[in-house]
Amino acid sequence: MTLTGLSRRRFIGATSSAAATAALINVGGADTAAAAPDKGAEPHAWTGKKSRNGWPVLAQAPSHRVEGSSQQVRLAGGDAAVILLHVARRFHYEIDSLRAGDVHGWTAHADVTQPYESNYLSGSALAIRPLCYPGGSKGNFYPNELVVIRDILSELDGTVAWGGDFETPKESHFELTLRPGHPRLKGVARKIQGWQTGPGDHGAGATDAFDPRRRKAALAFERRMAS
Repeated sequence: MTLTGLSRRRFIGATSSAAATAALINVGGADTAAAAPDKGAEPHAWTGKKSRNGWPVLAQAPSHRVEGSSQQVRLAGGDAAVILLHVARRFHYEIDSLRAGDVHGWTAHADVTQPYESNYLSGSALAIRPLCYPGGSKGNFYPNELVVIRDILSELDGTVAWGGDFETPKESHFELTLRPGHPRLKGVARKIQGWQTGPGDHGAGATDAFDPRRRKAALAFERRMAS
């Protein structure tokens, strides 16, 4: 990426973040991004007691700070927050700094354009810059940024799916793939917590996604998930 491209991207991110903040709809204390709907998709109310990924729909969700930034996001507690906050931290450290209005999680606003958006209702998904990377749009990340995203997915061992891989894409979207209490989910959460309490040489802020060994593992994981 050239310096010109980087400067342009940060300018777009800053202006889009301001727009996102202005577009927030506060519903019962929930932060709801007014992202552009998918072309041809009509919003409809999600009425299930569980979201698409099997997590219970919540009446409220606690607010969590994204470590390393001044931003907060509402998510289900426990393993869900540990894993999804790790995604947001790595985005902040390795792709671009998170600004006001960039990160959206739990919402009480039940209208969805795609079933996977119901996962916000359970606090088991988050969207990073949904106005920059709206539903139905693809190819918004630079190749080096995609390297980081693929490394995150590989590192989290399939517990998180990225909306950029969906049939109807939403590149701002990251969701948990396993139900509450799943052993692999708990194992990945423990691994992240170990990094946070350890000497600081692992985890967000201490990861080189371009290390040849990590690139090889990420590419192998991507092929395995695509097969």
